Amino acid sequence: MPTLDFQGQSIEIDEEGYLINLDDWNEDLCKFLAEKENVDLTEAHWEVINFLREYYDEYQIAPMIRVLTKAIGKKLGPDKGNNKYLYELYPEGPAKQACKFAGLPKPTGCV
Repeated sequence: MPTLDFQGQSIEIDEEGYLINLDDWNEDLCKFLAEKENVDLTEAHWEVINFLREYYDEYQIAPMIRVLTKAIGKKLGPDKGNNKYLYELYPEGPAKQACKFAGLPKPTGCV
């Protein structure tokens, strides 16, 4: 199994870079994962990451993009719950990339 060296620890990840053990996640690791993908985390990024972590805590699943945009629109407003806004923050795919940074599994249905 692949690992990620982070602050003297060996963190298990899958072949696509998602954490195996969700308890390994913390904000510093999130920043590290984002830096590896050349993403500067802003307050807007954190809003989505925190939303995803709360969603996962409640439903025990990482949402697909359609579900994510609808749920964010409901909670944070239509200006944030749309594909254009989310893809500007997470160009590799809002559900996929944001879930990776949030320490969550890859959403089902994502290729």
